[in-house]
Amino acid sequence: MKTLKQLFIFAGLLFVGAAAQAQIAPVDGNNVAIGGYDVVSYFTGTPQRGFESFSAKHKGVTYYFFTKENRSAFTKAPENYMPQFGGFCAWGVGAKSAKFPVDPESFDIIDGKLYLFFNAPFNGERFNTILDWHSRTSELQKAAHANWPKVKNS
Repeated sequence: MKTLKQLFIFAGLLFVGAAAQAQIAPVDGNNVAIGGYDVVSYFTGTPQRGFESFSAKHKGVTYYFFTKENRSAFTKAPENYMPQFGGFCAWGVGAKSAKFPVDPESFDIIDGKLYLFFNAPFNGERFNTILDWHSRTSELQKAAHANWPKVKNS
């Protein structure tokens, strides 16, 4: 029952996001990660969309990069750039034990790790999960890491 409820929540969030703002799954139907955003760019300033011509594969998923240098940095140490929780919303994993899509421009870097967040209208109001994350970072981060092994397989 819980899995079915999470599926409905996730589907609803995807629908709301698709209608209002680019909420995306961590990996799309073409096996491209984070809507084509360059995972290295999160660590060097502002997240940027990458180019297919600067791509690399890691564990069967294709990553796009804004520059050749970013692609090179990634291929040398891909695990340094991987978003936490498979790229799902960190708040969703921590606060709701669920997988939510993300806005690739709503992110946080903590201790050298990338966290992504849901940020779109929901139930008639803007729902930016990073705001609650920032007010309870330690609590939610700890919960998310504890929840992820179970959530990952749901």
